[in-house]
Amino acid sequence: MSSRKETFAPGEFYHLYNRGTEKRKIFLDKKDYEYFMYLMYICNTTKSIETRKIGKDFDPEETIVNIGVYCLMPNHFHILVREKIDGGISKYMLKLMTSYSMYFNKKYERSGRLYGGKFKSTYINNDRYMKYIYSYIHLNPAKLIDKHWKENKTKNNITILNYISSYPYSSLSEYLNSRFKIINPKPFPLYFKKPNEHKKELFEWLNFTES
Repeated sequence: MSSRKETFAPGEFYHLYNRGTEKRKIFLDKKDYEYFMYLMYICNTTKSIETRKIGKDFDPEETIVNIGVYCLMPNHFHILVREKIDGGISKYMLKLMTSYSMYFNKKYERSGRLYGGKFKSTYINNDRYMKYIYSYIHLNPAKLIDKHWKENKTKNNITILNYISSYPYSSLSEYLNSRFKIINPKPFPLYFKKPNEHKKELFEWLNFTES
């Protein structure tokens, strides 16, 4: 992974994302999604790790980023993070993306680049944008059942909300069940004090249609 022009600062928030090269799928089955999520957890550590030697009871102890929101889609992913230490984001993403690329290429007997270049990042510089990112990332799975849900005024919002709420590869399930493993919501603004407040916010976005 080549050097980046962007700089990250401890205590600041960033939206990170990337997709497969030529928009190819990077998650082909359930195990792929689950392995990436496993890597999201074990790569968030100051420890040196060898993924093949880590057991189920691995404890990262000191983490290098705080993860507030994430969502994995067939050909891309989104992660909202807060950098904890100098270089934390770059180290985390290097470990995460490299480990998953090695796993994917070995499993599917392929070689070459998996991602469409370096991961992308957007600095979250205000509270309004931060709150929007929560919904934006968690609403991504809506595209899997209605590509044009934003413009579709006749869409079934309840069906889409139920689908999003049960989607197993996003942090929404952690928020709704109040069981946090990959994410650590404490360093992030407390926009939603109760699980149902997440769903209420998402439902309001689903009710919005572009004119």
